[in-house]
Amino acid sequence: MTAPVIHSLREQIREHIVEGIVSGRWKPGERIVERRIATELEVSQTPVREALRELESLRLIESAPNKGVRVRNLSAADLEESYPVRAGLEAIAAELAAERLAGDCSALEPHVAALYVADREADGTAQVRHTVGFHREMVRAAGNSVLLHTWEGLGIEVFTALSIRWLGTVQQSYAEEHADLVAAFQRRDPDIAALVKAHVLGCAPRA
Repeated sequence: MTAPVIHSLREQIREHIVEGIVSGRWKPGERIVERRIATELEVSQTPVREALRELESLRLIESAPNKGVRVRNLSAADLEESYPVRAGLEAIAAELAAERLAGDCSALEPHVAALYVADREADGTAQVRHTVGFHREMVRAAGNSVLLHTWEGLGIEVFTALSIRWLGTVQQSYAEEHADLVAAFQRRDPDIAALVKAHVLGCAPRA
């Protein structure tokens, strides 16, 4: 049984802000008021400031003296930049995790099952959650903490959400594409790293 994930307060606030941006509550160029978020969520301004700083490092928001924090005007080209880096990291992860996942793909399979439901229901939120969940478990299976930390630092969930929900990036079938990767691990495909790299690059939005 997988232990439940406990999110820190900062992470919860970050998710709240990201969801507000993705849903259109805050539009590109619009100001995000730290004090207002703190009041709304009944928290101090410190974790809100930390969450905003993290989102600024991901280039989702920007701050300027006397102008406060605003949502960046992101283009498809901006979102696309992270994908070659992510593809390289995940290719390394796939190679390191290949033997482990060949014997046990149980961490990946629930995400594939959930993606079949999400595809059928055209549920963009679930497609994001389980696509990212699948790839996170694959990177975890590599057993390399530096690799996982670097991958997490790319803000995969944020940019996947924006690619799917802002730009309408659509794969032929999220479930089938990830089921194909599971099958490749199970058959010990010698080209697994290249398959994962091509898969990730194929998910990138097009400028």
